[in-house]
Amino acid sequence: MADISIATPEQALIPPLERGDSLGAVEFLRRYEAMPEVKKAELIEGIVYMGSPVSRAHAAPDSIIQGWLAWYAARTPGTESASNATVRLGPKNVPQPDALLWILPECGGRARLDPKGYFSGPPELVVEVAVSSAAVDLHGKLRAYRRAGVREYLVWRPLERQFDWFVLDQNQYRSNAPASPGVLRSPHFPGLDLAVEALLDHDWGKVLDVLQTGLQTRAHAAFVAQLAARKAQPTAPAGNR
Repeated sequence: MADISIATPEQALIPPLERGDSLGAVEFLRRYEAMPEVKKAELIEGIVYMGSPVSRAHAAPDSIIQGWLAWYAARTPGTESASNATVRLGPKNVPQPDALLWILPECGGRARLDPKGYFSGPPELVVEVAVSSAAVDLHGKLRAYRRAGVREYLVWRPLERQFDWFVLDQNQYRSNAPASPGVLRSPHFPGLDLAVEALLDHDWGKVLDVLQTGLQTRAHAAFVAQLAARKAQPTAPAGNR
C-alpha cells in the first residue's frame, strides 16, 4: 500500500518549503517538519535546497561511504556514524549530510542531540557525495562547515573521479596530505584510513582491507582507550563546567 501522508489542520496552515527560499533555521525546520513526504531538504547560508531523485551514480558511492564509516564506528566504541541526519549548525545552516562520524558527547564529542533528536553543533567529520550538488558542496556547505568548526570535511565527486579531504587548521580548510602512497588518514580518528584509488574504482574489498589495517594499529588502540577513559570520568554539574 502506498504511503499517503495526510496533513493535519496545523500543517495545512504552514507554507511549504520551496527550493530557493530564504529562511532562518527555526522557520526552515517548522516547514520541513510539516512536510513528511519530503525526505531531504537543507538550509545552507540561509537558502533552501531540496534533494533530487537519487540515481545509482549517487547511491552506490553513498553505500560504500556508509559502510566504511559504519565499520570504523563498530570497531571504535565511543564513536557513531549516521546517514542523512539533520544537523543544526546555526541560525542560517541546517544541512543534512550524506554521512557523518561523531564522537559521542559522553566521550568528549562536541555535538549534542536536541529534544527532537537532531544533531546540534558540529560533528567531527562529515562526508558529501556530490553528483549533482558539487556547486553547493564545495562552496556554500564548505563555508558553513568551516565556520561551524567541522574538523574534517570529505567530498567525493564520483563522476569526475575526484575526492577531497579537507582538515580544519586555524579556522581554514587545508587538503589532507597522503599518509602513505594512495592512502589518506584521518588526523582526528586514528585508524580511519582510506585507499583513495580503490574508492574511486568502487573496489569495496580493498577499501575495507586498508581500513582494517588501520584498525589494527597502536594509534587506534590508544584512541579507543582514550575514549573509554573519557566516558568513565564523572560529569561535572552544568554550573561547574
